[in-house]
Amino acid sequence: MTDAEGIGRRTVLCGAGVAGAAALVGCGGDEEKSAQELKGKEVAKAADVPVGGGKVNAAEKIVVTQPSQGVFKAFTAVCTHQGCTVGGVSNGVITCDCHGSEFKIADGSVQRGPAEKPLKEYPAQVKGGGIVVS
Repeated sequence: MTDAEGIGRRTVLCGAGVAGAAALVGCGGDEEKSAQELKGKEVAKAADVPVGGGKVNAAEKIVVTQPSQGVFKAFTAVCTHQGCTVGGVSNGVITCDCHGSEFKIADGSVQRGPAEKPLKEYPAQVKGGGIVVS
């Protein structure tokens, strides 16, 4: 096929390759923050984190959970499977909407794959009603 007849097969295939690469970047483009970058930052209000649940702070790429009354945990919100930001917390698990991985809110361990590694935990404490990475 010539340029005068329309888009050639090679152009279509090259475009498909670029689109496929862009889709992979969407899954693996999120970088987790280091504990040093987050140290001293308030990442959630304690009142916004329900007992048995949690809250995702997408801007800081961190998820804060409260597995039991007054116990707060902070984990990276970057899924260990392919780097998507986790989507939410419910029924005692942190869920990644990209591929369905689930992590326990108490320790970040994998409850359901495809992820094989736990979420990285950050030290956290309550200060003035906020959850701060320490």
